[in-house]
Amino acid sequence: MIDLNSTWFLLIGVLVIGYAILDGFDLGVGMLHLFTTDETEKRKNFNAIGPVWDGNEVWLLTAGGALFAAFPIVYATVFSGFYLALMLLLAALIFRAISFEFRSKMETSAGKKIWDMAFGISSFLIALLLSVAFGNILGGVPIEKAGMYTGTFLGLLNPYAVIIGLVGVAMFLMHGAIYMAMKSDGAQSHRMAKWANWAWMAFIALYFLATLATFFFAHFLFEGMLHAPLFWILFLLLLASVGFVPVALKSGRFGRAFIASSLVIASIIGLSAVSLFPRLVPSSIDITNSLTIYNASSSPYTLQVMLIIALIGVPMVLGYTIFVYRIFKGKVVLGENSY
Repeated sequence: MIDLNSTWFLLIGVLVIGYAILDGFDLGVGMLHLFTTDETEKRKNFNAIGPVWDGNEVWLLTAGGALFAAFPIVYATVFSGFYLALMLLLAALIFRAISFEFRSKMETSAGKKIWDMAFGISSFLIALLLSVAFGNILGGVPIEKAGMYTGTFLGLLNPYAVIIGLVGVAMFLMHGAIYMAMKSDGAQSHRMAKWANWAWMAFIALYFLATLATFFFAHFLFEGMLHAPLFWILFLLLLASVGFVPVALKSGRFGRAFIASSLVIASIIGLSAVSLFPRLVPSSIDITNSLTIYNASSSPYTLQVMLIIALIGVPMVLGYTIFVYRIFKGKVVLGENSY
């Protein structure tokens, strides 16, 4: 039977998946922007994600709020331990946000280039920092018996976390390239399809390397996982969606490729959640020191009240997201009010 703690674990997982899928292609488009030279194509990059990027980030804020409400000890430990990394992340989020408005106000090519670089570099940093943080969670962080974080900023840049970080960058790059292939036309769409194929190959190689690294750096993730039916469902979904991406790209069915890419992201995060459960933050010092959905949760009454609020709020966010994407569906068409 699923209890309140497990329900909140599932809910936060859904919010993280929603953010990774939606803001993932934003970050991918931003990274691709660094390699875009044509002014019209640059404007299409901005206008492809301009109407939706801020709504996509709502999923990150909601996931953070849900973590604070349901598992405050995890929130306190992770946010204090990852403090410098989170400040870098916040700076990157700010620079990416203002690059949309500031670039459109620049009248010189030099001014536009500055904000093009800010947009691309900040997108890369966000993708890398979030993925490295996720890698640290998977590999375990130094938590003592009292629940105190004892690590350093440089300790977050360990080999395993960096590998996971590169997996995330390649995955978001693939996702963003597919999105732009779907939203653009002509030469740009064709070029984005090529980028998507290259990113897909890089993702496959890095994911294989990350799986091997997991055996050495985070072997506890495999404990009991192979006996979980949900693991095999998600694993088969991952294989099917990964295999379908290049097939859909080759046939020019970019919408289906985007769905497959979204399923790749969802299945990878789902597999990670299955391997972590019931842990939220494993301890690299002693696995028994890990923060779990039981020893780091709020009171049952708080979980119950917040669940009612979440069951009202999350469908509203989902409905708003669907509404916005229906309005701005189709190819990007530049006008006088475009970025």
